[in-house]
Amino acid sequence: MRAVIQRCRAARVEVDGAVVGAIDRGLCAFVGAGKGDNENSARALVDKIVHLRVFPDDRGKMSRSLLDIGGALLLVSQFTLYGDTRKGRRPSFENALEPALAEPLLERSVALARTHGLRVETGRFGASMQVYVENDGPVTLLLTSPGETWF
Repeated sequence: MRAVIQRCRAARVEVDGAVVGAIDRGLCAFVGAGKGDNENSARALVDKIVHLRVFPDDRGKMSRSLLDIGGALLLVSQFTLYGDTRKGRRPSFENALEPALAEPLLERSVALARTHGLRVETGRFGASMQVYVENDGPVTLLLTSPGETWF
């Protein structure tokens, strides 16, 4: 699995002009599932996201996690993270997990994040979404589950 996470002051997702998920301070995570991903992949990625120390302490050092600050998580499905642009000019998505398998895996990721006591909001799988993120920093990181490479 792959994720692009952004530390944010606020974030929301709209579908057809209606807000379907919104958070205040926390992380916005764009998450994609690839061929071969499974619950272990989801568990590892979620564990990394919720424990990643990207929030400042009293000295301004990034040493606090989402759990430490009591922040929220906006998890947005994004299969385009598996877009391969190495050949030609049109991305290939052949390495993205098929939607029938990806949707339950992403739903499982949300459930796993909630087991940590986090407030977790989402977009809508397969929908055309507008995502608004008020970046904090900005702090943006690329994450992968174990065994996955970004490129």
